Amino acid sequence: MIKSGIGDILMIYTALGDSITFGENASSLARAYPRLVVSDLNSHAYKVQGFVLARPGWSSHDLLDAVIWRGEPVISHSSVVSVWIGGVDLIDAALAAFRTKKPLAVKPIIASYRRNLSAIFTQIKRGSRARIIAFTQYNPFPNSPIAVESIGQLNYIINELAYRYDVTVAPAHKWFEGYQANLIYGYRNGKIEDALSGYPPIHPNDRGHRVIASGLAPYLIQR
Repeated sequence: MIKSGIGDILMIYTALGDSITFGENASSLARAYPRLVVSDLNSHAYKVQGFVLARPGWSSHDLLDAVIWRGEPVISHSSVVSVWIGGVDLIDAALAAFRTKKPLAVKPIIASYRRNLSAIFTQIKRGSRARIIAFTQYNPFPNSPIAVESIGQLNYIINELAYRYDVTVAPAHKWFEGYQANLIYGYRNGKIEDALSGYPPIHPNDRGHRVIASGLAPYLIQR
């Protein structure tokens, strides 16, 4: 944190991620969780400046590339950096498997994800003294066993690497568990098949982003 005046503290918060962090399917970018949490904290007398480095469709490899080549100017001055990544790694492979009627090869996806997330944490720590918060992945398809298993493996990796790199875990999967129908935009049957026709129902709606912002806030202000 940076002192900006008598009694004032400026926190620079940078949110890294994919379409969820970008705010896809929120009614406006102002209602996406990174901007919501900054607005909420500033309304309670905290001095917070927020930045977002996220794009729809980014996999863990894409985010790593962005952190290396585009993130340094902001990350190096950040007090807190959050990382939400991994959904694209799984959903693209799962949909391809469903369309071709081939088994989902989870092991190579998980191995690649572990390498990329480890490199993301390493890169942040190399160029910044920021606290790092890693979100777990919620399951938009709780009625598909393959989604339950594969997302569980992603979350295991997140927790494993968070312990290794002294990263705080924000348990987004717990915030959404049992409430997906109310918190996910376009939610239908909670099965991967729902994503085969039309737009995949995987992103938070405005209520979902509000839940994330409320869950994240205590992690940002902890000393």
